Amino acid sequence: MKNNQSLLIIIFCNLANYNLLFAQTNQDISLSKDLTQLVNPFIGTKDMGHCFPGATVPFGMVQLSPDTDTAQYSLGQGYNKEVYRYCSGYQYEDPTIVGFSHTHLHGTGHSDLGDVLIMPTTGDIKLNPGIVSKPNSGYRSRFSKTSEIASAGYYSVFLDDPKIKAELTTSARVGFHKYTYPKDKEANIILDLVHGIYSYDGKVVWASIRVENDSTITGYRQTNGWARNRFVYFAIKFSKPFISYGLKNDEKEIYRGFWRRWQMDKDFPERSGHKVKAYFTFGNIETLEVKVAISGVSTAGAVANLKAEGENQSFNSALANARELWNNELGKVKVEGTKDEKVNFYTALYHCLISPTIFMDVDGKYRGLDGNIHQAKGFTNYTVFSLWDTFRAFHPLMTLLEPTKASDMVNSMLEHYKQSVHGILPIWSHWGNDNWCMIGYHAVPVIADAYMKGLKGFDSELALKAMVSSASYGKYDAIDDYIKYGYVPKERTSSSASVTLEYAYDDWTIYQMAHKMGKTDIANTFKKRAMSYANIFDTNSGFAIAKSKEGKFLTPFDPLQTHDMGYIEGNAWNYSLFVPHDISNLITLSGGNKKFTQHLDSLFTMTLPPKYYENTEDIDKVGIMGNYVHGNEPSHHVPYMFVYAGQPWKTQEIVRKVMNKMYLNKPDGLCGNDDCGQMSAWYIFSAMGFYPVSPGSNQYVIGAPYLPYLQLTLENGKTLTIKADLVSDENKFIQSVSLNGQTLNRAYITHDELTQGGELIFKMGEKPNKKWGSDLKELPYSLSKDK
Repeated sequence: MKNNQSLLIIIFCNLANYNLLFAQTNQDISLSKDLTQLVNPFIGTKDMGHCFPGATVPFGMVQLSPDTDTAQYSLGQGYNKEVYRYCSGYQYEDPTIVGFSHTHLHGTGHSDLGDVLIMPTTGDIKLNPGIVSKPNSGYRSRFSKTSEIASAGYYSVFLDDPKIKAELTTSARVGFHKYTYPKDKEANIILDLVHGIYSYDGKVVWASIRVENDSTITGYRQTNGWARNRFVYFAIKFSKPFISYGLKNDEKEIYRGFWRRWQMDKDFPERSGHKVKAYFTFGNIETLEVKVAISGVSTAGAVANLKAEGENQSFNSALANARELWNNELGKVKVEGTKDEKVNFYTALYHCLISPTIFMDVDGKYRGLDGNIHQAKGFTNYTVFSLWDTFRAFHPLMTLLEPTKASDMVNSMLEHYKQSVHGILPIWSHWGNDNWCMIGYHAVPVIADAYMKGLKGFDSELALKAMVSSASYGKYDAIDDYIKYGYVPKERTSSSASVTLEYAYDDWTIYQMAHKMGKTDIANTFKKRAMSYANIFDTNSGFAIAKSKEGKFLTPFDPLQTHDMGYIEGNAWNYSLFVPHDISNLITLSGGNKKFTQHLDSLFTMTLPPKYYENTEDIDKVGIMGNYVHGNEPSHHVPYMFVYAGQPWKTQEIVRKVMNKMYLNKPDGLCGNDDCGQMSAWYIFSAMGFYPVSPGSNQYVIGAPYLPYLQLTLENGKTLTIKADLVSDENKFIQSVSLNGQTLNRAYITHDELTQGGELIFKMGEKPNKKWGSDLKELPYSLSKDK
């Protein structure tokens, strides 16, 4: 009997294990088919990441997401520091939701947008959002974190106060809402055209609403914020007719004219002003679907967008389409690894596919930089180019994975140039505006990198003309003195050292493109300018230091200080290493390989006292390793610089440390602003095992792969498979590399080699192979060694 019982127990356990294995296998199969379930949009939504968790589609114009507070840019007495936390409109630990707005920036360190906020409510009408400490004072609602669900293209939450389930999804130009109301309450919708991100009293220049019929609303608003003169038009369609409505302008109207004959606050079909809000009542209904289309052109454009993308779509069909779009994009890269590793990877890839955003209607019309309406011919027009961040890795990633879109992005920049009254390329393109944020002229390396890597979808002659024009516009950020002195004098800008270093790199990319095009005069001019970094390098201290017009270095000088030292969002230890186009000569200026690697070793291991970053909102301790700042962009290439000194094994070790520490599957899993995908693009490249240290060189410097298997499906139809079978935190060092069966002993690989497809195989081990990739005769590109 005991034997029979034992046999039964064994059979039962085996069946249980089989069922568990079968369930796990089915789950793995399901996840491999629906990669949206491997995206965690909550990563980066707490603290510094500035990511939003809501719904969007790849590069979509609509980003439909919850806003959790109404922090103002200014309370009337200068900058309100609290607003920085709300660059995406959302902070993970907030207890209330104000509503769901249709435009958001991803991961930025300054902000705007938050247009056309909708909030479902029940009972009495409230048109004020209220405050966090007293949510019942307005239309905002408390919510439970356990009710929040987010995946690529979908967001859902249960609003505790009105007891409404909210669900969101999008197409490129339409936001789709689905609200499930309690059966015993009357349903309302609040529409707030005052609400915005980085708002202030007076930001809304003008707003207007029209009630077209009992289920259709149109309108627009014009704002003056980060984008100084921005228009957003909208068309809203309800799935059920509303019973009553009210359009209100919540300000004292000085001039009312003969509008005073109307009672305009209730059931009057048009309203305009600076503080326009509206409510719509629906009686007792169970569900309501709301479609909101936006346009930068006109209400007619918004209506056309709504018809094209929303007319025959239910919420569920729109959600299915959104998931299909995401799976098509995410499926271009297949990876193997642990569940957390796959979630981190696919979320990073997802973050790289949010912006730039489409900025044109379905008919190709868009509002240009000159304020006029233009027609995009033969390309998709994009906006939201955070170029100081994204030239480094994001745009090179697009050039590799999405070359057609990368060409369209270049064409969008060239149209900006043609429409610019200054005759220059964008600095930070933002909804038909340039917000002029940050330094350099970094559209230039984006275009040069695309050209050097063989992209043909744009006019290269026009592109080079635009690049030279941008680099020669003396009125912009001391370019005139940069040309005159060979550096930017400290008298001209507080960021003079940083500006000089970045101009020199940008100029090198012009040299590269001009040289390849056979434009000798242009090439010679910009090759000389590309050496300008050396003019501010102090060989005694080993740092690039701000210089006066008289040629004297700044004194007193503190290389750890981020303020008043001539740098922007960085210190001398980090910024002096920004010579990505001529690292070999930088090593020479620094005293040679031994001294340079000691300097890098110190950078990653020294202690940076908190006083040097605690008053800098763009840098936080979670993004710092020693004195190396990964939480901001200027140093992203630095872990790969050991390769240029013949010590690639140190790069292999440091890169994995950064990935393990600063990219985690949790809400505060990003160590700094994701900055329109740049932080995530660094992760994607580093996970593949290489990084574009110097975009424009056609080379990627090899670090070490993070995952055992990646496969890229390239746009040319070829596949690139990257294998590192034994890779782990222990087996982090490269023993050997082969490409399509041929041994690869150099620590870089070219764009052409990658796009030819095939197999890139890494053999990994616990101890560094100090012979691999260390031949100083086969280093990656540097200008000073350019023949």
